[in-house]
Amino acid sequence: MAPMLDHFAFMNGLGTIKDLLWVGPLGFMEIHVSFSGGGVVGGVSSGGWFGVTGRSGESVSVPIYVPGIFFVLPLIWFVMFPFLKGVFRFVSSTSSSLCRLLVPIQVPSISVPLLDSSESSDAISSSPSPPKQQPSPSIVPCYDPAQYADLGTMPAMTQKDVFGVCERASQAQNEWKHSSFHTRRQLLRILQKFILANQETICRVASRDSGKPLVDAAFGEVMVTCEKINWVLSEGEKWLKPEKRSSGTMMFYKKAWVEFVPVGVVGCIVPWNYPFHNVFNPLVAHVFAGNAVVIKVSEHASWSAKYYSRVIQEALKAVGAPENLVQIVTGYGDCGNALVTCPLVSKVVFVGSCPVGRKVMAAAVETLTPVVLELGGKDPIIVCDDADLTQAVPTAMRGTFQSCGQNCMGAERIIVHSSVRGAFTDQVVSAVKALRQGSPLAANARGAVVDCGAMCMPGEADRIQGLIDDAVSKGAKLLAGGDKTAAPPGGQFYPPTVITDVKAGMRILDEEVFGPVMVILPFDTDDEAIRIANACAFGLGGNVFSRNQNRALSLARRLECGMASINDFATTYMSQSLPFGGVKESGFERFGGVEGLRGCCHVKAYAQDIVPWLMDTRIPPPLQYPVAPNAFAFVSSLMRMFYGTDLVTRVRGLVGLAIASIPVSSTAASVDKTK
Repeated sequence: MAPMLDHFAFMNGLGTIKDLLWVGPLGFMEIHVSFSGGGVVGGVSSGGWFGVTGRSGESVSVPIYVPGIFFVLPLIWFVMFPFLKGVFRFVSSTSSSLCRLLVPIQVPSISVPLLDSSESSDAISSSPSPPKQQPSPSIVPCYDPAQYADLGTMPAMTQKDVFGVCERASQAQNEWKHSSFHTRRQLLRILQKFILANQETICRVASRDSGKPLVDAAFGEVMVTCEKINWVLSEGEKWLKPEKRSSGTMMFYKKAWVEFVPVGVVGCIVPWNYPFHNVFNPLVAHVFAGNAVVIKVSEHASWSAKYYSRVIQEALKAVGAPENLVQIVTGYGDCGNALVTCPLVSKVVFVGSCPVGRKVMAAAVETLTPVVLELGGKDPIIVCDDADLTQAVPTAMRGTFQSCGQNCMGAERIIVHSSVRGAFTDQVVSAVKALRQGSPLAANARGAVVDCGAMCMPGEADRIQGLIDDAVSKGAKLLAGGDKTAAPPGGQFYPPTVITDVKAGMRILDEEVFGPVMVILPFDTDDEAIRIANACAFGLGGNVFSRNQNRALSLARRLECGMASINDFATTYMSQSLPFGGVKESGFERFGGVEGLRGCCHVKAYAQDIVPWLMDTRIPPPLQYPVAPNAFAFVSSLMRMFYGTDLVTRVRGLVGLAIASIPVSSTAASVDKTK
């Protein structure tokens, strides 16, 4: 009969624990090995006892005495120590949080006056004026893409201008790198306080420059920025402090560690889709790490930089930081090229398209400047047959149409199981046809709201229409939208669109849409869903919806992407401890999270003797120049002693080392130079 155990019958249980502790490491514990049902079960006794009852109900005990240290030490190490450590962390964290709430840190307030009605008011008096197709090379024209309202101009900076900015940034960084984490945290707190107090203005300015609805600006501009600041305030110093490392087998007598040293001046080239967040996202990490930052904003969203620059300068002034620590440059491609090729720039972060990303890499080769590339994506959402459609449909809508689809992590391919495709599609089409589109600020001025705003970049509506026309001509079916002439007049609009029956060979399946277009693709098996999702040149993010968490996670792990969300969309970005970045043509390296924060630094390694007066490194005599004839035997034995895979090999190495350490006479060691 196989040994089986039905239950334990505890006798005097509390007494057993007390006696176990009372015996101590120097006493002995009595182990009862009980035979039951043809098997063996066990119990422990020290004064008190507990028996073990098997299937037969009979128990025969054989006492064995074991030193109490075998019980006491594991109890302390595996139970008491982790428990006390957890209690300490909880008390420390709770008390720290309570102190911050009850005794708030004093954070200075800053004031940034608004210059004109375009910053301070939803309604502006500027007459509509479509953008010029060929602007002057010395200026960057600015306008509201949702109303064609003229917003003035910004300078198109030259290489000389950019190099001068970088030189001033380098001087500022030489001072700032010595600042304390306390000062850096205070800078971020000042920014956070200002952001929370001025959300409406920040969102209005972002909306004016990019054409997005105010609620989308609140989500994508302000909320994620506050989350990043909060994470850096909470954990930033922890991840930038010196970190202990193991010293290795042979260097056991040394201590090893790494330190994170600011790289210097960082050049960031950012796109137009999130004018506020794309400036403050790199600023927060790099300034906290001790760097200076020069940010080249897009020529399609330069106007807002005036306001955001004033905010940054006031915050720097409030903590006594150098005024040139953070600077924004404006211009066209040659301005960005100057930033990448400037010898004073130690690292480049580029967020944008693949073609421009390749140019950035090519330019960085000249100075061997490290580059972080985030090149967009074509993210899938997989909706399984057991998905909760009341959750999946609204999330897919938000993932596709937020900011008119102008998101690097935008949901561009909705892969839906055939059994729920009809219900999913019906709900989506009904919701899309109810969406309101127009100028967000004009609507807000009259007390109305819009769901979809404008395309920020000129010519985008025509490009998207070309993708739709190509798909329809090859058999795709439009269920909503798809005709730019039906969009509201007076701005750069493209109507929210739903398209199905998309097949291989259609451009819309391969190219990044970056617009308000939902492509619905059916699948029948999980393998097919993964094949469809991975049949793409991009690999930024991915999302899976299923009531079965294990199934959803299994699918997510098979996606070829840098980030994945389960029963949600792109939530990895709201978990700011996580890195941001993709694979394949979505780029490489990471910003955000621990990896991104540490990526703001050079990693510098150190090794030092732990007790130098007792043990240090000295070159053994056989290895000192000129080396002895037995030098190789010495090294070979040394390696056997330290790295042998069994005791015999190590002992042989020790003996060989002892023999090789015996000095060789100079006569025997002489070399006949006449040969």
